[in-house]
Amino acid sequence: MTFARFTIAYWCVLIAALLPIACAALAKYGMMSTPRRDGGFDNHNPRGWLAKQTDWRGRANAAQQNTFEALPFFFAAVIIAHILQAAQTRLDIMALLFVFLRIAYIMMYVADLAKARSAVWAVALFVNILILLSAYR
Repeated sequence: MTFARFTIAYWCVLIAALLPIACAALAKYGMMSTPRRDGGFDNHNPRGWLAKQTDWRGRANAAQQNTFEALPFFFAAVIIAHILQAAQTRLDIMALLFVFLRIAYIMMYVADLAKARSAVWAVALFVNILILLSAYR
C-alpha cells in the first residue's frame, strides 16, 4: 500500500481554510462573556451581531468574508498545480507566500491600513495566479 505525501502546499490549504475562523474569533474577542443585553456576542444571531460591529471588529468581520472569497481560487490553484505536477519546491514556496500575504492582509484590514491592505491583496492574487500557472508547459 502506498500513501500520498501531504505537501507543504497542502498544509497551506489547511491553514488558509482556518484563517476565516481566526477572523471571526478576532471579531468576537472579548465579547463572549459580555451579556447580550449589553452588546455582547449573540450566539442566537451571530451573523446579525457581526454585521452590526464597527471599527476593528467590523473590519475583522469584513476580513473574514474576503478571506472566504479567496479560498476557492487558492484551493483550485494548488490542486491543479499538483495534478499537473508543478515543481514541488516552487509550489510550496508560493503557497507559503500566499498564506503569509493573507495573514498580513488580515492584520492590515483590522488595523485600517487600507492602501497597504489593497496592495497586499493584489500581490496575493498575483501569487495565486502564479500557483495556477506553475505547471504550465
